[in-house]
Amino acid sequence: MSDHHHKETFITKYVFSTDHKMISKQYLVTGIFMGIIGVFMSMLFRLQIAWPDRSFTIIEAFLGNHQDGGVMSPDIYLALVTIHGTIMVFFVLTAGLSGTFSNLLIPLQIGARDMASGFLNMVSYWLFFLSSIIMVISLFVEAGPASAGWTIYPPLSALPQAIPGSGMGMTLWLISMAIFIASSLIGALNYIVTVLNLRTVGMKMTRLPLTIWAFFVTAIIGVVSFPVLLSAALLLIFDRSFGTSFFLSDIFIQGEVLHYQGGSPVLFEHLFWFLGHPEVYIVILPAMGIVSEIIACNSRKPIFGYRAMIGSIIAIAFLSTIVWGHHMFVSGMNPFLGSVFTFTTLLIAIPSAVKAFNWLTTMWKGNIQMNTAMLFSIGFVSTFISGGLTGLVLGDSALDINVHDTYFVVAHFHLVMGVSAIYGMFAGVYHWFPKMYGRMMNKTLGYWHFWITVVAAYGVFFPMHFVGLAGLPRRYYANTAFPLFDDVADVNIVITMFAIMGGAAQLIFLANFFISIYKGKKATQNPWKANTLEWTTPVEHVHGNWPGEIPEVHRWAYDYSKPGLDEDFVLQSTPLKEGEEES
Repeated sequence: MSDHHHKETFITKYVFSTDHKMISKQYLVTGIFMGIIGVFMSMLFRLQIAWPDRSFTIIEAFLGNHQDGGVMSPDIYLALVTIHGTIMVFFVLTAGLSGTFSNLLIPLQIGARDMASGFLNMVSYWLFFLSSIIMVISLFVEAGPASAGWTIYPPLSALPQAIPGSGMGMTLWLISMAIFIASSLIGALNYIVTVLNLRTVGMKMTRLPLTIWAFFVTAIIGVVSFPVLLSAALLLIFDRSFGTSFFLSDIFIQGEVLHYQGGSPVLFEHLFWFLGHPEVYIVILPAMGIVSEIIACNSRKPIFGYRAMIGSIIAIAFLSTIVWGHHMFVSGMNPFLGSVFTFTTLLIAIPSAVKAFNWLTTMWKGNIQMNTAMLFSIGFVSTFISGGLTGLVLGDSALDINVHDTYFVVAHFHLVMGVSAIYGMFAGVYHWFPKMYGRMMNKTLGYWHFWITVVAAYGVFFPMHFVGLAGLPRRYYANTAFPLFDDVADVNIVITMFAIMGGAAQLIFLANFFISIYKGKKATQNPWKANTLEWTTPVEHVHGNWPGEIPEVHRWAYDYSKPGLDEDFVLQSTPLKEGEEES
């Protein structure tokens, strides 16, 4: 393919670009921007939880009519919790993580010029961008943004007159999510077709890096589960606007009997959690793939149990679609059905444990390169194990009932899904930044970023387990009306101080990221001495990834420290030596 092509304008490069590398950067920067909003919201509502009666100038500056003398109103507190959860789960961890690295790595690591459809890839990003804009606009609606929690349970989400956040803010939330789901489905189908059809010569499925297996299976989960959430959102719109009763029955508001009959809010829970639990793995699987790649590369060892890792990815994907009921143990579920969901939930711990043990075994006696990406990968393994252990409590119906809707649940899913996935995202950014921007991020700032973040994250979520075991309910605006929670007030202050520390640490990352794009040390072609195909492309981005022929693949992605070879790595495109056996 010729290097010669027309000079790009701003419009063709940034607006109508169909190049997967540019689209991955667009996803990343948009995800970072949404992450700033989401984290800032958490800072605001943590101030309220720690010091419920104290006045704060920052609250007065940012919340306008939704505060009185620097103290936020209960309505805006619930709205902040709702939009924080929505932004972090969907716009940062789903689109920001999967959209960034699936776009960047799938064509590069399988040996393709681009995605199967560059046009649909572009459409997918701009739909995501549009949904992000609508979600941000919903923050400025007069009555306030959506306030039904990120799970948007009816009737709060189905009745516009229920609370202030049930009005226009809720409508914009639903519109935003419908567009987001369309974006995710288009992107997922593109990823699946690309992996199946565009692999280079010799790139068998059993030679794919684990990153590609993770992105591929994640896309399949998305195609299976996201349409169910879309159906729930559409039925909710019908209930809100067209007088139907899918999720409503026998509703009274201020003594008025509403006309709704025959619906069930529990039906919405089933539809929501059929997406909601696979969503956990849509978030965590890409991070698992990224961490597997980085740990093998920086341990200078082959990944331990490659085929077992693939099998565990597939097992997790299958099991993730049959465990949604563990979110509903207190909904009046038949106890026998609860025991079935308990069994399938505990079963998913097996493939998860396979992955954790294989990461630890890969690092065991390795020649570990302790760079920033590796530190965040080790941090991922730590939080995935510590957060996952508490999942055994919540997956058991008899135990879950005692801590359901307490801070114990908040601590569990933030550690195992939120913090772990964020660590995977940071690890990926530090590792592939040279491939994205042709420069290196500052290592010292990266170390500072990691250590402050890891201390703050455990400082926030470890104590939350004990606050939850004490019975403190989540989503409460203030606990001052309940004397039995006076003893945990000081713990909430400590948690908030760690949260502010963790939020401040992300400023180090932001400075490092944006300054390094322009001022960072120029990268070499393969700075980490990795095996995969993306490191065979030039540092300067070219249309079609490789200036000449696409390289052929002769070996798997993890030939590190192979006996008989001169170096401790060998590119996948390197032919086998005479007498050398394929790993």
